[in-house]
Order: sequence, then structure tokens, then C-alpha cells
Amino acid sequence: MTGSQEHTVKAFDQDIGQLRALISQMGGLAEQAIEDAMLALQRGDAELANEVRLKDKQIDAIEAELEKLVVRVIALRAPMADDLREVIAALKIAAVIERIGDYAKNIAKRVPLIHAEGEERIEVVSILPAMGQLAADMVHDVLDAYSARDPQAAVRICARDNALDDFYDSIFRTLVTYMVENSKTISQVAHLLFVAKNLERIGDHATNVAEMVYFAATGDYMAERETGEAETN
Repeated sequence: MTGSQEHTVKAFDQDIGQLRALISQMGGLAEQAIEDAMLALQRGDAELANEVRLKDKQIDAIEAELEKLVVRVIALRAPMADDLREVIAALKIAAVIERIGDYAKNIAKRVPLIHAEGEERIEVVSILPAMGQLAADMVHDVLDAYSARDPQAAVRICARDNALDDFYDSIFRTLVTYMVENSKTISQVAHLLFVAKNLERIGDHATNVAEMVYFAATGDYMAERETGEAETN
């Protein structure tokens, strides 16, 4: 390998390292946003909820930085095969993480509405915080799988999405029953259902990242799994 080739390889490795670092940074912010949004919901903490909304701009800014880096890498390094697969996977994963951050922000937006003065207070469904923790854990673990290039960990994360779907189904039935029996709580229950749906979507996106991790690591698509309904904004 010539000195020029060695320099090119080293420069590419540095770019890949930077891409991975940006993904890790985005993911950490998204994971924290989920946890903070759920904590704000439990406490009725409008200030913390507002912080979640404001910090979402950081995730957007990092995604924009990563997109510019990907364009530069493709233009200057002309990566092929495995290297190109990794670059494209990073771009796609960043877009999914940005969406996860949006879901956390949307949950935070509901906090002051759920805890509005004059509304009859209802207890947040006891399993809703556990559902939020599972969603945050899936995001954390899929980022670990991405960092480790671990396709088997990615497969295990996809399998856990069924548990999150079960959480959602249980919460949906409980809340709808409560709403029917307590008509004054319709508004709050509707917002709580929205929160539960957003958590369920976060799980779906975590599995999407897991599938990208698997593809980037192996070059093969993960065996098809059962999917839920099509995504809605």
C-alpha cells in the first residue's frame, strides 16, 4: 500500500469514527429525552417537559451535521461495498433517531395538557412508566448493538418489540374502559393514549435501527418479522 493509499484509508477511518460518534451522541440525547418526558409526565413537571422540547433542536442539529459528513465522505472517499453500506446505514439510522426524538418531544407536549388545572385528575396508568422504560432501554441497547456491530443483539432487540406492543394493547384497553366509565376524563385519557402510541412507535423505530445494524454488519437483511400498522405522523 502506497503512502497516498494509507493516508486515504486513515482519513476514511477517521470519518467513520466521526459518523459513529455523532450517532452515539444523537442516540444518547434521544434516550434521555424519552426518560425525561416520562418523568415529566409522572410528576406533572411542565418545566422539565419544556426542556425536552427545547433540547430536541440539538438532535436536529447533529443530524444535519451528520448528513453533511456523509455527503463529504461519499464525494471524497468514494466508498465501496462494506464501507458504503456502513455510511448509508449511518445516514438512515440518524434519520430514525431524529424521529425518536420527535416522539419524545410530542410526549412532552402533552404533559401540561394532561395535568391542566381544572381537569379532573386521573392516575397515570401504572404500567405506562414501565412501557416508557422499555422503549428507552430498546433505544439504548440498539445503539450498543450499532457500536459493537453485533447482529445477534440486533435480532434480540427486534424480538422485544412484541413486549412493547403488549404494553400498548393493555394500556389501550384499560384507558378506554376508564374513559367510558368516567366521561369527564375523556380529554386526559385521549392524551394518555397518544403518549402510549408514541412509545409504541419508538419501539418500532428501535427495531428499524436494529434491522439496519444487522444489514450493515452482515450484508444480509434480517429475517422478516411481523410488523404492526403503517406509521402515521
